Amino acid sequence: MNSMLVACSSSTPPARLESALCARTLHRQNRAFRGTGGVSAENRTQGFVPAFLDTETGTVYRACFADGRPAPMHLLDGLPPAVVAARDATGRITALKPTVQAGFLRAERFYTRAQAAAQVGH
Repeated sequence: MNSMLVACSSSTPPARLESALCARTLHRQNRAFRGTGGVSAENRTQGFVPAFLDTETGTVYRACFADGRPAPMHLLDGLPPAVVAARDATGRITALKPTVQAGFLRAERFYTRAQAAAQVGH
């Protein structure tokens, strides 16, 4: 859903803002997919877990807390440096590479938010 990607923070360099995935983007995606099954709270019971796909490498990352524990929602904190585009002054991730998209894992397969919503069928 590239149309939903937005500028992240004023501390992120302008060249990286155009298509960076950030907390604001995730919030907007959650609003857009609320009620469809394309958000964690609505598809968890059907075996979906929040994840991120790096479309450049094909690598899927399970959403995790900063300490590595699996997270019940999309969080930036637990992602590896390979997908990070920007950090704030304290080192927290503020933006991901433009090639990273939020979605879900189920049975070792990645689903976009739209694909998960179609599977849930709200």
